[in-house]
Amino acid sequence: MVQSLRHATPAPSSWPLFACAAVAVALVLVGCAAPTAPSSPPPQAQPQPQPKAAAPTERPAAASREGRKQVGKASIYARKFDGRTMADGSPMSLQDDNAASKTLPLGSRARVKNLETGKSAVVTIQDRGPYVPGRIIDLSPATAALIGLTSRDGLADVEVTPLPAARPGDADGGREK
Repeated sequence: MVQSLRHATPAPSSWPLFACAAVAVALVLVGCAAPTAPSSPPPQAQPQPQPKAAAPTERPAAASREGRKQVGKASIYARKFDGRTMADGSPMSLQDDNAASKTLPLGSRARVKNLETGKSAVVTIQDRGPYVPGRIIDLSPATAALIGLTSRDGLADVEVTPLPAARPGDADGGREK
């Protein structure tokens, strides 16, 4: 009987290995236990700061659609654009009242006033541009002549005022006389 007990107990040299295995199993079981409730409430979500409103110079499109005036440089369409397709799909005519703006909606109308001469004309925005820094509108040569801007001048300081859209039933389609 003594001999059978000797074989049941591990040899003294394997006790450290057996103890390490038992501790490892205990740690795994403790780690797999259900988590306890946190002692403090979770941190509240911090409100996100609202983005700053863009300066008017960064977003002239929104201001233009609201009827605000823009002041800047006007240029004249080059003659090489005659007959080319504009952004709205119509052909460019140097004799029409068309104009190009990066901010005003296509199809909208605006009054362009030359600040030096005081002359003004109504244009229809049919194209995008100008793509030269500092310029706010490109005018057809016919419209440029109406406000006193010549190809020799090249540029003029102008004020561009968006006009309200035509109302249904207007006899003149919203065009100014």
